[in-house]
Amino acid sequence: MEKVTNTIIETFEVISAIPRCSKNEAKLAAWLMDWAREHGYPFRSDEAGNLVIQVPASPGMDGKPTVILQGHMDMVCEKTPESAHDFERDPIRVLCDGDWIHADGTTLGADNGIALAMALVLVEDDAVRHPPLELLFTVDEESGLIGAHKLDASLITGLILINIDSEDEGVFTIGCAGGEETLIRLPLAYEDRPDGWDCGRVVVGGLRGGHSGVDIHKPRANANRLLGRLLLRLQETPDVRLVSLAGGSAHNAIPRDASAWVAFPPAQAAAVRDAVKGCEQHLLEEHADTESNLCVHFEAVKDTLPDHVLRPESALQAVRLLNALPHGVHGMSTRVAGLVETSCNLAIVRIKEDALDIISSQRSSAMSRLDEMTERVTAVAALAGASATRMNHHPAWAPDMQAALLKRCREVYGSLYDKEPVVEVIHAGLECGLIGDKVPGMEMISIGPNLRHPHSPDEKLNVPSVGRVYQFLAALLASF
Repeated sequence: MEKVTNTIIETFEVISAIPRCSKNEAKLAAWLMDWAREHGYPFRSDEAGNLVIQVPASPGMDGKPTVILQGHMDMVCEKTPESAHDFERDPIRVLCDGDWIHADGTTLGADNGIALAMALVLVEDDAVRHPPLELLFTVDEESGLIGAHKLDASLITGLILINIDSEDEGVFTIGCAGGEETLIRLPLAYEDRPDGWDCGRVVVGGLRGGHSGVDIHKPRANANRLLGRLLLRLQETPDVRLVSLAGGSAHNAIPRDASAWVAFPPAQAAAVRDAVKGCEQHLLEEHADTESNLCVHFEAVKDTLPDHVLRPESALQAVRLLNALPHGVHGMSTRVAGLVETSCNLAIVRIKEDALDIISSQRSSAMSRLDEMTERVTAVAALAGASATRMNHHPAWAPDMQAALLKRCREVYGSLYDKEPVVEVIHAGLECGLIGDKVPGMEMISIGPNLRHPHSPDEKLNVPSVGRVYQFLAALLASF
């Protein structure tokens, strides 16, 4: 098993050498097509770029039902502030630390590159007996399940799907939350920066971040929220004008870093520093037990000074909107103990030209509550004079405890490890909900090796766990 595990990791490293941020999966797709050609497997893709590779059954497995192995090609591209990594060109550098692998100052991309690696190695492994397979590799999952939204369902024929995008070995996921994003746009008004005024940059950083579906219930700070509080404090300081702000990088990542530019007369420099310092002390006290690397600081800017600043009333409107928008858990399930039912992630904030753009990401396992949460975000935006556009809606995946696939998975797992697996419904979004909506009657389950801190530079993958999940997957396929 160790030899096969090493092969999987080596294949993952090859995949990791190919840049594949969301919406930039073409090079990886081309590599996968070349792999299919080399092995003589037919493949098809749709207009969105989703790819299906058809693999014939092992000898003696003809006539068995077709099984779909599914993962996504893209990854969340996050890095530490000091990292010089270029996600459009540079390979991900995979480092080993005992039983774990991680990247060098960036996300690792095991979410979901490890699924692709396991599927390819499984097909090449002559020791594995499997029914006809369809390897379904989707695009743009991390931007809001876009590839699954646009999937041409005629690409696939199977009605049994194994999604390899879960993050805990020995856990079978059979349901997930639905989701939706809201793009909020607030028009801004500017005026000329007064002659002789200085500029500075206020920075909130060093937060743990995390996956907004997996970690939203944990006591983790949101950099956009903290920056909003800091800017509200600065609005109380006379003659301080907001120039720009930016925070967050992905709809499904809890923001780790955020910053803003401000302008002020030289006589107010000390007051600005004092306001930032005072806010820093409060935030450090509040998050001392959960955000040990939290950093709040002020940087003077001498070069490339902006020509314009926001009008005071426009800046106050923007900062109040940032502080009023919801973030975090808004309801726990009354049916599944410990499950977050409804949540909201204040994901991305950017001042672009003459508007403040904000992306809020809502999730819920109850579609009526999802609609309620989205309407609340829309209402806050309207009160601030901003527009709100709903987008990337995807349905929840309803669990079926009596499904034949779940029964088979439990039996195979029990025979291998002499214990029961954990069966769960999660708050994160999976492509299963959309695929099942497109293909009625599809039986689905989601599995995966132990993966920690996805969507952040702290992401790491447990190597022995990869081998054990592969062993289970091979046994499951042989059982059909």
